[in-house]
Amino acid sequence: MSKTELEQNKNEDELKLLLSQVNRRLEKIHLGGGEKKIAKLHKRGKMTARERVDYLIDENSSFLEVGAFAGYEMYQEYGGCPGGGVLTGIGYVSGRQCMIIANDATVKAGAWFPITGKKNLRAQEIAMENRLPLIYLVDSAGVFLPMQDEIFPDKEHFGRIFRNNAKISSMGIPQISAIMGSCVAGGAYLPIMSDEALIVEGTGSIFLAGPYLVKAAIGEEVDQETLGGATTHSEISGVTDYKCPDDKSCLDTIKDLVSKMGHFPKTGFDRIESVAPKRPAEDLFRVFPESRTKPYKTKDLLECLVDEGNITYYKDGYGKTIVCAYARIDGWAVGIVANNREIVRTKTGETQFGGVIYSDSADKAARFIMNCNQKKIPLVFLHDVSGFMVGSRSEHGGIIKDGAKMVNAVSNSTVPKFSIVLGNSYGAGNYAMCGKAYDPRLIVAWPTAKIAVMGGAQAAKTLLQIQVATKKARGEEVSPGEQAELLAKIQARYDSQTTPYYAAARLWVDAIIDPRQTRTWISEGIEAANHAPIEPFNPGVIQT
Repeated sequence: MSKTELEQNKNEDELKLLLSQVNRRLEKIHLGGGEKKIAKLHKRGKMTARERVDYLIDENSSFLEVGAFAGYEMYQEYGGCPGGGVLTGIGYVSGRQCMIIANDATVKAGAWFPITGKKNLRAQEIAMENRLPLIYLVDSAGVFLPMQDEIFPDKEHFGRIFRNNAKISSMGIPQISAIMGSCVAGGAYLPIMSDEALIVEGTGSIFLAGPYLVKAAIGEEVDQETLGGATTHSEISGVTDYKCPDDKSCLDTIKDLVSKMGHFPKTGFDRIESVAPKRPAEDLFRVFPESRTKPYKTKDLLECLVDEGNITYYKDGYGKTIVCAYARIDGWAVGIVANNREIVRTKTGETQFGGVIYSDSADKAARFIMNCNQKKIPLVFLHDVSGFMVGSRSEHGGIIKDGAKMVNAVSNSTVPKFSIVLGNSYGAGNYAMCGKAYDPRLIVAWPTAKIAVMGGAQAAKTLLQIQVATKKARGEEVSPGEQAELLAKIQARYDSQTTPYYAAARLWVDAIIDPRQTRTWISEGIEAANHAPIEPFNPGVIQT
């Protein structure tokens, strides 16, 4: 076996090991509050959030789950919040893409933690950007009171969701809510601010204040069903539109309602018949190196991702640390901006390090992004970037100006943008490559991703220098042994914050995906984006 084959086998083993770790953690997350809580729901005749979504979406269709790792290893003092206590994603219902939001009643009775609110807002944002119908499967006890100050009053808190309900309605985007369990207090506004509301008999209830609070507030004694059950709201108050005997009939009614919706005109992104890539998706495991410091050919990765015979490299011999190319993914025309991890030499003899953005690369990428906007071609960013080149030579060459040009083009880009974090995504490189702050329609990570202001080793050494200097300023001596121990602690803490799990827990990325599913995420993302118009591109003032 050759050295190359040994390296490829090592790459494959490492990436598959990382992927198996992702899948094991997902299996646990999918259980929500655990098997006992699931059994308790079933005993009441209720389906779990995942069972409801599985039944709702079309058989053998894709479901892009957004935010599965939301809340991962957070709120441990309260017992955790698997999946953020809510299931969200893009699925096909009666043949059309919808954004589905389903409370998970096995997690603290579906109570809203801060991350729950953030995840709901992200789902609404995706629906608004892509004009996707919204389906809410409501089963929640309301705000998690011990953390009410972090979920209730601010712009990105609980109340923003109802504001979005109104905005979404004004945009003409259909919203359907099914009250399949508890729906109390402020949360009662969500389903009733939707276009249509369904309620399940016997398990669904909706009111501003439950029986206990009513007794405390006005002294009235009333049971839950009389106060806000299905019969009350379907036959007396008129708050709900459809009364359903059980979960399945409720979901069947939603399918029927969706099947009769009109359609938005398509934006017109170009698509032809899909062609398989030149290389199988499995080769991604062999091409992508097990170490983040090893170079590799980005073009080899592209051969596993894009339709065979449909790739044209832009300014191929210039600005070589970024690859720009027109291609097709599952038939869709795309513009690809990818960090090149090879060490390259320019015609002037300069050595450029892979994964670093130089002035010429930034200039090239900015022009390419503007061209894609001119042609209405969706953009795909493949991150494996250490940042922009530093040092006196780069500064004198205007790296800040050229970097700003690229960031400007990304910021003002109006065609749909999709970001895939393959490896490193550090510092301003994350910004230039369309990180979360730059409004990608979807942003996902491979298990190999690392997102931070800089690499762990560099950050740890910088922080160590600061801490040692502070101690010396106080007259304290720091021995080499103490410095080594301090460095190890700093790097361990920093490294734990650069993992894809840390990013996904906080919704810096929408999902951690199997690399073989990259084409699916991009294709389904463009399919969603094709429902929404795009604004004219205006880059504003760009320094040249």
